[in-house]
Amino acid sequence: MEIRSFHEPDSGTWTYLLADPDSGAAAVIDPVWVYDPVSGRTDHGFIDNVLESAAAAGWRIEWVLETHAHADHLSAAARVRAATGARLACGAGITAVQENFARVFNFAGVPAAKQPFDRLLREGDEVSLGKLRIAVLDTPGHTSDSITYLVGDAAFVGDTLFAPGAGTARCDFPGGDAGQLYDSVMKLYALPPQTRLFLCHDYPAEGRQAVCGVTVARSRAENIHIRDGREKADFIAQREARDRTLALPRLILPALQVNILGGHAPAAEDNGVSYLKIPFNRTIEELIAGD
Repeated sequence: MEIRSFHEPDSGTWTYLLADPDSGAAAVIDPVWVYDPVSGRTDHGFIDNVLESAAAAGWRIEWVLETHAHADHLSAAARVRAATGARLACGAGITAVQENFARVFNFAGVPAAKQPFDRLLREGDEVSLGKLRIAVLDTPGHTSDSITYLVGDAAFVGDTLFAPGAGTARCDFPGGDAGQLYDSVMKLYALPPQTRLFLCHDYPAEGRQAVCGVTVARSRAENIHIRDGREKADFIAQREARDRTLALPRLILPALQVNILGGHAPAAEDNGVSYLKIPFNRTIEELIAGD
């Protein structure tokens, strides 16, 4: 297999091209649609560069694979599907995320009959990509829909783990759970030590190159939040304490109302314009609870 990584610096996100060169079949994992919240304008340059790289290699994009419903960037899944005819897959837990955020944004008919995803994946499922067999692992904790794609010695882990110096993902979003995250990391740490963990994010300091991956062995030895010997209760206490200090991601409101729709903007209104909503003076938790 061949893996190409693309770093989108505004959100610190990694998008991946995974390909079986023999058959020419390829997948895009966690595609980014760059969005400026001040102007409300999008930029397709980043994801178009990914598609051009695949085309130059002679690869056919057959799948768009999301590791979870991202809260820090908009998904370009719909654009990839429109350009390539690829199918779109994510974790089956997306339905709970959709139900929660349909209440936040007062969306009707989500998910139900108009599910934008072609496959909702669970532990033990496989996605075929040419001769490659991509196994699905449930890895909730950061979000309830988080999954990992395992193929050969490569695991695409979403936000479950970061580079060793950055630790692990936050768990304070609706459906998040620090205890579940610990168990998910232990599942990843049970993989062979040489397994490459491909990360969804890195936020390098000035002068440092972004890191797209780390081996299981290195993460187990060096991760600042969850290395070998870290007890579950200690991790939960530290993770929950840290999460209480974190601000919401800058793009969480625009991102989730697009991402629960598989990367589609909300339906245009009677003037032909799509609008993103910002709840006024209400928290996400209040709106989910119906308060």
